[in-house]
Amino acid sequence: MNSFGKRAQGERLERMRASALWNGEGFRNLHPIAPGLRDLSVPRPTLKEFLGAGDRRTPAAPLPAHDPREAWSQPARSGLRATWLGHSTVLIEIDGHRVLTDPVWGTRASPFRLLGPKRFQPVPLRLRQMPEVDVVVISHDHYDHLDYPTIRALARHSAVPFVTSLGVGAHLQAWGVAPERITELDWWESHRVPGTGLTITAAPSQHFSGRGLKDRNATLWSSMVVQSERHRVFFSGDTGLTTEYATIRERLGPFDLVMLEVGAFHPSWGDIHLGPLNALKAHALLGGGAFLPVHWGTFSLAMHAWDEPAETLLQAAQGSGTALLMPRLGEAVEPAALRPVVPWWRALGQVQPMPAAPTETHTLQRDLPWPLD
Repeated sequence: MNSFGKRAQGERLERMRASALWNGEGFRNLHPIAPGLRDLSVPRPTLKEFLGAGDRRTPAAPLPAHDPREAWSQPARSGLRATWLGHSTVLIEIDGHRVLTDPVWGTRASPFRLLGPKRFQPVPLRLRQMPEVDVVVISHDHYDHLDYPTIRALARHSAVPFVTSLGVGAHLQAWGVAPERITELDWWESHRVPGTGLTITAAPSQHFSGRGLKDRNATLWSSMVVQSERHRVFFSGDTGLTTEYATIRERLGPFDLVMLEVGAFHPSWGDIHLGPLNALKAHALLGGGAFLPVHWGTFSLAMHAWDEPAETLLQAAQGSGTALLMPRLGEAVEPAALRPVVPWWRALGQVQPMPAAPTETHTLQRDLPWPLD
């Protein structure tokens, strides 16, 4: 039960309540949902369908993966390099420093060892094989972004600092991370990582939070911006499309690298996940920059085929001039050295259309925070 985390108390809770995003009971999204993002005519998937195998929701064979350690042994020529390690876990090398986003090495995006979405692709290397990082950035507290066994391991074997959203530090501290290693940010607040010259800023996103049935929106969700003297990187965390991206561009851009979620989308929850088409719109609002898609290729968290986010993104971006980075797992890439996209996922079988939305309901659906990520 430790994986559920802990609710904020004391000074941490008082600081959360002082946020303009606190509505008296929890956090809220700032702006109304834009028309058309959520299709109310499409029923939400049932729990049975969500937990089921579905049609091509996992790949038929292991995904190609690189061991990135040889690449990491040499500095990035441009000063900025990114290595996608699966889902939303990315190692960012920025002007000689390392930033790790939403680290998840666990086998399930779930509080349970035997139930819940199981990863169909391991991380290209074990956590103990990772180089030392200068800071871990965590966007919000959902299981596919905040992983209990990974945090426990980092707490035991590393002194790395954590930067996260308001309230999430209560989970980290409960799992053994010393409070002096935790910095929690409200939107537009910044933290300068000691000894690095890096600044981490929490920025708006449109999502929700919670790890159980009774803690919905008890912690904040954020996008995160990592800035050095020479480079700026945007990491979306989880989000739906919002005009706040234009404000982020004005206040924190331009960006050399933009990492946006493209997976786990469905018409009935289009307000809190981008999907590939809205990710392209978000990318434009952010002012461009090399686009590295994340939040796909690891867990089956929606009804679509495992490779549909990548295939749809690639096809929709054709002719738009979008600078796509779509590396294999563990393949270190530099935004300044763009190469044509190689659709490596096609070797595992062609993408098929998304199955029709279900029409039945499930009694547990009313009680679950839906979707679960």
